[in-house]
Amino acid sequence: MNSRKLIVLLVVALLVFIFFLFDLDKVLTLDYFKAQRDGIITWKDSHPVLATLVFFVVYVAVTALSLPGAAVMTLAIGAVFGLIWGFVLVSFASTIGATLAFLIARFLLRDMVQDRYGDRLKAINEGMRKDGAFYLFTLRLVPIFPFFIINLLMGLTPIRTWTYYWVSQVGMLAGTLVYVNAGTQLATLESASGILSPGLIGSFVLLGIFPLLAKRVVSLLKQQKALKDWERPDSFDRNLVVIGGGSAGLVSAYIAAAVKSEVTLIEKHKMGGDCLNTGCVPSKALIRSARILGQSRRAEEWGFDAIDVKYSFRNIMERVQRVVTEVEPHDSVERYTDLGVDVIEGEARITSPYSVEVNGVELRTPHIIVATGASPFVPPIAGIDQIDYLTSDNLWQLRELPERLLVLGGGPIGCELAQAFARFGSRVSIVEMMPRLMIREDEDVADLVARRFKEEGINLMLGHKAVEFTKGEKSNLLICEYQGEQTEVAFDQVLVAVGRKANSSGFGLEDLNVALNPNGTIETDEYLQSSIPTIYACGDVAGPYQFTHTAGHQAWYAAVNSLFGVFRRFRVDYSVVPFATFTDPEVARVGLNELEAAEQGIDYEVTKFDLAELDRAIAEGEAHGMVKVLTPPGKDRVLGATIVGENAGELIGEFTAAMKHGFGLNKILGTIHIYPTLFEANKYAAGVWKRAHAPETVLSWVERYHTWRRG
Repeated sequence: MNSRKLIVLLVVALLVFIFFLFDLDKVLTLDYFKAQRDGIITWKDSHPVLATLVFFVVYVAVTALSLPGAAVMTLAIGAVFGLIWGFVLVSFASTIGATLAFLIARFLLRDMVQDRYGDRLKAINEGMRKDGAFYLFTLRLVPIFPFFIINLLMGLTPIRTWTYYWVSQVGMLAGTLVYVNAGTQLATLESASGILSPGLIGSFVLLGIFPLLAKRVVSLLKQQKALKDWERPDSFDRNLVVIGGGSAGLVSAYIAAAVKSEVTLIEKHKMGGDCLNTGCVPSKALIRSARILGQSRRAEEWGFDAIDVKYSFRNIMERVQRVVTEVEPHDSVERYTDLGVDVIEGEARITSPYSVEVNGVELRTPHIIVATGASPFVPPIAGIDQIDYLTSDNLWQLRELPERLLVLGGGPIGCELAQAFARFGSRVSIVEMMPRLMIREDEDVADLVARRFKEEGINLMLGHKAVEFTKGEKSNLLICEYQGEQTEVAFDQVLVAVGRKANSSGFGLEDLNVALNPNGTIETDEYLQSSIPTIYACGDVAGPYQFTHTAGHQAWYAAVNSLFGVFRRFRVDYSVVPFATFTDPEVARVGLNELEAAEQGIDYEVTKFDLAELDRAIAEGEAHGMVKVLTPPGKDRVLGATIVGENAGELIGEFTAAMKHGFGLNKILGTIHIYPTLFEANKYAAGVWKRAHAPETVLSWVERYHTWRRG
């Protein structure tokens, strides 16, 4: 630190030290002012110029040094000087003091912070250069943010000093007026009964609702700013246009039609989206067939000598398509047309915040919902473009079973499909760069699945990073890096299952500069509104979850907020999101697991129940897996639950309900569960928790009581 900075730092520290040394903080309290009010007003009347100067200088000093008491001084100035003169005095004093605090922070800290954290602050710096004035204005307008923090933090950014001054001056006007007005009412308080005066009550009501009003004003200003380059039409053809006929789009359109709005749904490919055509429905149909085959090989466990299952892989895949065809009417054009939705098959393009073009026709609408889903992500691995790779999109065209199948990715999709193909007879290798499967799950959970995979002959290549694909005359090869050395794996076909990327480009969002997150999903607020206020997004294209059930969940919020947001908006609720991976054993979870609790610094205790002890699991020959519940130490509230085992995706529902509706393990334990069922596992897990929290002191006295009763 150079000498000039050191001098400034010492001066600031000395002034702050003097402030607290002489207990000046007690002077800047409401009680002190009320006790000295009459004397202060008399002194001001006798020396108006000096009083104005003193109050002005003190206010500037308090604000510049970020000392406590600025709010009380604002009230006091309102009481002493009245509304108009007090408003002028506070307005300039607060802005000058804020700017001095800003300059002190900038002089002392900005270079150090930017040098150390410049890379991490690059996006913030760029945003401040581009829209710093607007950001600052919104912060000043909504007084829920402590102004002294704004002063200090803004000093670390590249915003210009003059910009900071005039934006602060304008942005704080409304809040200043409200606080000074409250001070004028406090001046009339003569006794305890005066607290009930209409003027004082009205002033404090205004203080209470001002942040809400200011937030609404900020929201309107943001909307105007985002839409300033487009002219709003005088009339519209329909109330809502939904782009995408998957789960999110279908639910959005259904809700819009149910509330009697004119809604158009546009789908360029197949109704039902990924879930029906390439995701949930076909994969679960395939897994069901594979499971029957897998169970037939365990015939002796159920008392059979053998079960000989003859099958054709072609027939299996044809059955999968029949299942898709059977479900199709649920998501068909005809069904949604009957529900009142105007369905258009074609490729949509958003041409403005108020219009969508499809099949050469422009549709005018006040709101648009983007529900375009996601597609398999193909990593940029050398040579992959030379391989006819499979994804969860084109996998269903297979009619011949690959002899050697390489699955790239050990997440939910990769694990589900790898196990299915292994059961049909493929020699399956899973290449996963992380040290274990299902990296988002706890280690003991992933180990249970990995153990079953190894038993079924799946080759797990964990900790292997895919480096390059090569195509030979007789075999394809993947070169991997493992612990600093290269290794090869031969395959006939490769399934790429390393994740999914949002379908957020190619239909006009770029032309409107709709903001995207770093992973390509559309950036939305808590109401699922994008950076263009008339455009909402839901489902996989919005994230953060890529599940069919969360897409449908989001769709309700997107539809209701877009149609009725002028009256009331609803924040999307992600507090309780269950999900499952349909391997054998299944893995289902809701809420936190141990990994997430540790990452978030949340104290917890773990309760486990081994399904090997459950009667129904033993009878079914599925006595493996566990129920694991996280609770706060000493309490029965469910923070999260993970179930590994038969029908885990069904069993997790009770813990989902417990988290959503606020009942704990004691209530689960006190609920009758049918015997013998797998469902009892939840009750037994609650019983394990109860035994661990038995009141030992009380029980010792109960034991003595029973001993006494026996004589």
